[in-house]
Amino acid sequence: MTRGLRLIFLSLLLLCAGLTAPARAEVVVSFYSHDFGDRFPHAFIVMKGKVDATGETVDANYGFTATSVSPAILLGSVKGEVQVSKPDYIAKSDRQFDVTIDDATYARVLAKVAEWRDREQPSYSLGKRNCVHFVMELAEVVGLKVNRKSKLFKKPKSFLIEVKGLNPGVG
Repeated sequence: MTRGLRLIFLSLLLLCAGLTAPARAEVVVSFYSHDFGDRFPHAFIVMKGKVDATGETVDANYGFTATSVSPAILLGSVKGEVQVSKPDYIAKSDRQFDVTIDDATYARVLAKVAEWRDREQPSYSLGKRNCVHFVMELAEVVGLKVNRKSKLFKKPKSFLIEVKGLNPGVG
């Protein structure tokens, strides 16, 4: 190959490399439910992917529950906490749908999680601030329509199916 052909070839390679866009990083938020039992929370999110701006790998999950599950939750507000579930719990739960989000929305999700984590105690209320209310607010943050007057706040799976129904194309 002559020197001139090599320069043309190299120039074409560089031109092609400049025209290709880098792979777009993204974070996928998956909304989960877990049928009632002795482990909580019953509704939670899992986030996986990469933050576009930083390349940070995301592998996190968040749910909200009472710090101690006892009959006291039937009587009024009790201490609550944002909780991270173990992989075996997630594996035994039902993923209802996924939403892909951008960096700005990811930051808003983390801010909403922090807002719930830092609430004044007692922060958990079975009827007003439970795991379903938590995922409802996160669904709003990622741009989904929700029914704030839903009758399903004590039925995590049914609530998430309702949210899916309100958002055609979510899968």
